Amino acid sequence: MKRFSAFLSFAFLFLAFDLAYAQSNYTPPAGSWERRTPEQSKIDPVKLKEAIDFAMASEARAPRSQELMLTQSFGQAPFGEIVGPVKDRGPITGVIVRGGYIVAEFGEPSRVDMTHSVTKSFLSATVGLAFDRKLIRSLQDKVVDYAAPTEQYQPLRRYDDADNFQSSRLIDLFATDHNRKITWEQMLRQTSDWEGILWGKPDWADRPDRDSSKWLGRIRGEPGTVYEYNDVRVNALALATLNVWRRPLPDVIKDLVMDEIGASNTWRWYGYENSYVVIDGKIVQSVSGGGHWGGGLFINAYDMARFGLLTQRSGKWGSRQILSQEFVRQAKTPTAVQPTYGFMNWFLNTDRKYYANAPASAFVHIGNGTNMIYCDPGNDLVVVVRWIENGRINEFIGKVLASLIK
Repeated sequence: MKRFSAFLSFAFLFLAFDLAYAQSNYTPPAGSWERRTPEQSKIDPVKLKEAIDFAMASEARAPRSQELMLTQSFGQAPFGEIVGPVKDRGPITGVIVRGGYIVAEFGEPSRVDMTHSVTKSFLSATVGLAFDRKLIRSLQDKVVDYAAPTEQYQPLRRYDDADNFQSSRLIDLFATDHNRKITWEQMLRQTSDWEGILWGKPDWADRPDRDSSKWLGRIRGEPGTVYEYNDVRVNALALATLNVWRRPLPDVIKDLVMDEIGASNTWRWYGYENSYVVIDGKIVQSVSGGGHWGGGLFINAYDMARFGLLTQRSGKWGSRQILSQEFVRQAKTPTAVQPTYGFMNWFLNTDRKYYANAPASAFVHIGNGTNMIYCDPGNDLVVVVRWIENGRINEFIGKVLASLIK
């Protein structure tokens, strides 16, 4: 009888631990982050080490010089010159978080590096924050209804130059018949087919068609019907959002997200040398949505992990709802014409098409490099990995998930 009672006590204790873990709501405070052993986090330490060793052996083959890497890739396209800051990257790096606790880290997670198109998810968040505060009433609204003609800051420009008589000096992003139809949602989903030139970069010059005869004058797809990953359009969204907030987007994300989740003070968000505008008499830089031509978010892996934990928990940080559940729901809804894409840059694992080794409920914020924040709500898991060869990610995720004790 005593043995049976002891067994019951142990069983209830185990169940209580299991339930407590499943409902973990630990959120790391600013300036510290509690760590747990793999065993405490129900992870096999041997298999986890295998996953990390695999990642360490899978460092991206591209040059660590980001200037050289960008010049060798996007720099070969028309108007592909770098116009924003760049920074040489560090070694392959990662942070693994379960239940909100750090379980493992490798490389140089405190190092601030470019995060390339992971920046797009932070840009999406600034739109979400505007939506949550009713600055944007509906994401299905047309952007033109919120648009303002914007003066580009050009200190040497003269308005009394007769050569420019009757030509506007203002940036009007949504003036064409096509662009007037575009909604916030379509900009977020990269289905707008926005047309134009911004910061010296034509929309057609980003990942241009191999057939140069299609660069100019092609027929535009009706907004919402065609998906195309395009950084010029991302930058147009950044400028449109800046005009809604009337304050620098790095200020918005700092005050309303990064400070709230206890991020460090080492991250920076840059635009281009020519992306300064005048708003309310102040000179403001319109930031870029990635590092395609330089710029974008420069950040360390710990801060990326905090952002991943926020989005993995549907925008909630402890008792505070930082991003509304409604915005996160829409961000995680697949794009009809691209089932593995929600809002930029929420890549979805719809039908496990994006990563076969991951559950369908998982999603990633991902960018060139490769930089990735893997969010897995079902397993209460966030994994940041930076500078890994893109083709090795699915296998790495599979090894991490194989280490979880069921």
